[in-house]
Amino acid sequence: MSLITYIKETRVEMTHVNWPTREQTIRFTVLVIIVSLATALLLGVSDFVFSKLLTLLF
Repeated sequence: MSLITYIKETRVEMTHVNWPTREQTIRFTVLVIIVSLATALLLGVSDFVFSKLLTLLF
């Protein structure tokens, strides 16, 4: 397959993609940020608690 054929076929396939709307993209981006922050907070609190428990035990 030549590069030109590959590019032409890729362009045709890209027309079949169901692209999200701007609103969906913003919602999903905000959701990812919130989940990431919640995960970071959970891991940070867990690390702090386990660190304190280890210093008390040893």
